Amino acid sequence: MFSSVLVANRGEIAVRIIRTLRRMGIRSIAVYSDVDAGSRHVGLADLAVRIGPGSLAESYLSVDRILDAAVRVGAEALHPGYGFLSEAPGLARACEAADVVFVGPPASAIELMGDKIRAKQTVAAAGIPTVPGRTVAGLSDAELTAAAHEVGFPVLLKPSAGGGGKGMRLADDGAGLGEQIASARREAVAAFGDGTLFVERYLPAARHLEVQVVADAHGSVVHLGERECSLQRRHQKIVEESPSPLLDDGQRARLGGMAVRVAQAGGYVNAGTVEFLVNAHDPDEAYFMEMNARLQVEHPVTEEVWGVDLVELQLRVAAGEALSIDQETLVPRGHAVEARIYAEDPWSGFLPTGGRIVRLREPAADLARVESGLSEGTFVGPAFDPLLAKVVTWAPDRPSALRRLDRALASTEILGVTTNTGFLRALLATEPVQAGEIDTGLVERLAPELPRGDPEAGDLAAGAVVALLTSARPEGVWDLSGWRIGGRCRSRWVAEWRGRPVVAHLEQTAGGWSVELDGDGRRHLVGLDLRDGRASAVVDGTARHYGAARVAEGVWLGRDGSAWFLAEPEAVLGESAPDAARHVASPLPGAVTAVLVHPGERVEAGATLVVVEAMKMEHALRASRPGRVATLGVDVGDQVVLGQVVVELEGVDDGV
Repeated sequence: MFSSVLVANRGEIAVRIIRTLRRMGIRSIAVYSDVDAGSRHVGLADLAVRIGPGSLAESYLSVDRILDAAVRVGAEALHPGYGFLSEAPGLARACEAADVVFVGPPASAIELMGDKIRAKQTVAAAGIPTVPGRTVAGLSDAELTAAAHEVGFPVLLKPSAGGGGKGMRLADDGAGLGEQIASARREAVAAFGDGTLFVERYLPAARHLEVQVVADAHGSVVHLGERECSLQRRHQKIVEESPSPLLDDGQRARLGGMAVRVAQAGGYVNAGTVEFLVNAHDPDEAYFMEMNARLQVEHPVTEEVWGVDLVELQLRVAAGEALSIDQETLVPRGHAVEARIYAEDPWSGFLPTGGRIVRLREPAADLARVESGLSEGTFVGPAFDPLLAKVVTWAPDRPSALRRLDRALASTEILGVTTNTGFLRALLATEPVQAGEIDTGLVERLAPELPRGDPEAGDLAAGAVVALLTSARPEGVWDLSGWRIGGRCRSRWVAEWRGRPVVAHLEQTAGGWSVELDGDGRRHLVGLDLRDGRASAVVDGTARHYGAARVAEGVWLGRDGSAWFLAEPEAVLGESAPDAARHVASPLPGAVTAVLVHPGERVEAGATLVVVEAMKMEHALRASRPGRVATLGVDVGDQVVLGQVVVELEGVDDGV
């Protein structure tokens, strides 16, 4: 076994790999760019090496810098994690040339499976069904357009390199197809350095199932069951579970066998994932979609169900060992579910967010497994993927695992950055998810109708905590009682809220406060950060932000006589622009990747004016009404901030 391994990644995946290395007694070496100098993975590793400034191209995406770091510190092996260079055959070959073991498949397998077009052709030749489409390399824009019409709408435009939803576009019809192709190419080039696209038929009633495989260099290949990954937004997974509630034992064995055949056909060695689209109404109808030649984000649910450490298996295979497990003796147990916490605003079209983490509380270890690279003070910027953390729960059965996940998400507090935590809880509580009747389009169908929770109850619960922490004595409207000697305190607060009495019972917990409101019948979990006349709270997993101001009706009084207005702030987007129809503002910070108009040009409603890239995804800024471009405030390559006006239109009232 290796004595030292360099982890060529960052964030939660680097933390995950380092934990296994430490458990195995292997020296862990982290790499970091300037923006990550104080990150959690840097502090956790035995040694950390700077590889460049903040630019991805000069750090995490630089084969030369990564390999130079490995050679300089004497690393015997290199683990690429996932994303970045994990599926770059150039890195695998460079490692081989430098006598550093690459913890992953051989370069030939990465090349084959990383090229989605060649992979589908290879798998089809092995007799495994593939999703109908046009999978030919080098298609021009005109050929892609013709292929889409030939395959039949709706279709998916997909990049040949990479995955994770980057560079994918759903085309319901031919309208705007040219713009979608151009956008998909730009995003694919930015994410993977390759703008090659192909066309697949979109299967609206499909479920996304993937099978974990592990192969050694001695000819053994095993599968570790399937993961259900159908809960997605923007073609990116947000909830995964194992096993899938769709399959019976026979269908499960058949899908696993197909995955093993795919690995064998590609000459695969090490851990990988074979992805399938399965008919939601007929699970016997399954199509190969792609194979990811790396560890997957959602691998923890497989580990929890099958009792293995996939990173350890990767290391042992890379060191030349034969697999110590075989298909006959592998037995799954129970059910595991994972929820991905993203820096995004689900109520604004899942737009990425950002900021600095001012408070962080994770679920207790006996409740959930948390994979995170976060720490208080971490800055979440636009350069990286918006995935912040993963919360994983296991239980003997699916309903119990879902209940535990809800409790774990409710006790997760991330303040300073808007996240999707509350949205995840609302999604998991829906009838289709509880019943396991899901498909890849469910999240986007349900999203507009999902409740944000009871805002008033949340405000009251947060207000009671603010009152407790800012009041010096219980005089006036407050009544404090019920202190426990030698234990946690339980206090009772009485106030008048908008003309009616409110009674709140508070108890301190390990990560914050538990609040019960008389007549509400619920236990609210509250985390709070008070500073600079502002209060940021997480109530039942949903972030809320408040401010102190003059005394008025319906507020909680602080000890200094200030009044805390406990109400969600109105959206600030476009505040700098008095007329949102005339002033087109960026809804997020990022980099301008395309400017599609020029001053004086007439545009129609819905026309794309500027494209901004943030967290590896493109976002089109469109005209809300017809008009002419009066001023253009940005150029390609410019950095923009939230709410920055990029285009000013004139004549929007009469459509001149």
